[in-house]
Amino acid sequence: MANSSLSLRFTVLFSLSLSAAFSFSPLPLKPLSLSSPPPPETTPKATPSDLLSLLGPNRRSSAINPLVARELQSCFKFLVPFAPNRSGTVRESRFSRSWSLRSNGNGVRTGREEEEGNELIWWPPRPVLELARLAVDSGGDPGAIQRALDPTIIPVPDVEGSKEVRCELTRTPYGRHFISEELNSYLEFLFELIVDRAPAIGLNLSLTRYDLFHGHLFITRDTGRIGILFYLPSVFLRTVQSSFGRFHAKEYPAFDREVFPYNMGYCHIGSNVTYDDSMNLRNILWLAPLPSRSNNAWEAPGVLVVLDAHPGGIIYRDIIPDYVNFVRTIYEDDLGDVVVDVNYLNVGDAIPNYQLFIC
Repeated sequence: MANSSLSLRFTVLFSLSLSAAFSFSPLPLKPLSLSSPPPPETTPKATPSDLLSLLGPNRRSSAINPLVARELQSCFKFLVPFAPNRSGTVRESRFSRSWSLRSNGNGVRTGREEEEGNELIWWPPRPVLELARLAVDSGGDPGAIQRALDPTIIPVPDVEGSKEVRCELTRTPYGRHFISEELNSYLEFLFELIVDRAPAIGLNLSLTRYDLFHGHLFITRDTGRIGILFYLPSVFLRTVQSSFGRFHAKEYPAFDREVFPYNMGYCHIGSNVTYDDSMNLRNILWLAPLPSRSNNAWEAPGVLVVLDAHPGGIIYRDIIPDYVNFVRTIYEDDLGDVVVDVNYLNVGDAIPNYQLFIC
């Protein structure tokens, strides 16, 4: 009995000691919750493949995360209305430059002229469609496109005084043409249509060696679709940490100690292109119609769109590398395998004379 009494007194004393000890350092207690609150919704990182898929057939665009799709679509500024379901037929007549891309006296186009320009993007002439199908049928082989070039060498002459300042605008000192003259004319048409329509979205361009003069023709790796991303030349790679060109406009912004304090080499000398918010719109993408892999049908019409890379947007955040975000550069080899450079240069003196050089 004595032992029981002693044991009881010890237990009570031990319990009181524990209570006293814990009363001096209470632990914060969280209310019991049977379910955790849902995490905040975040947008997954966009990829160049997502961008291309949204500009393709519905079966591809519908597979993109809805949040990514919504943000990317907000950055698309179409120079020709986007018509992913538009059907069309191959043009049997030869493409003609008789439809003037230069504005008339009052700068106004008729509805018919606007629609004809749209149709030439949605459903280009037969040689363009044949090249698009060749790219797909070859399994996306750049060599298949290169073999469509005429082997004749065309020397690149002086362009707006470039040789005087030792500026080399093209990858090689010579260029070539495609065997199909109609295809060559269509490439020239793309440059002039871009300049003609860009002001509607707040982008004023000129066909000069400081602004819009070349693009990079590529083949996408997943579908074999042909595209051109209209470029900062390799001189920029050497002088401003790493960027080279793409259908990029605003090639050589003028030096400015406050807003663009960069020396871009010989080709930069004499530039009058202003570095401003229009740099956000310097990446311009053309996509040819997409052929079906299984039959002779077409899965999607052509596209002509400006990619808005404004700070805070998904293209700026996810697709443009950090080290070139100040010039908003999208790399064409992120979109596919580069085939050739397409240059449209003014080789005239007092009178402009634009010529095509494919390098």
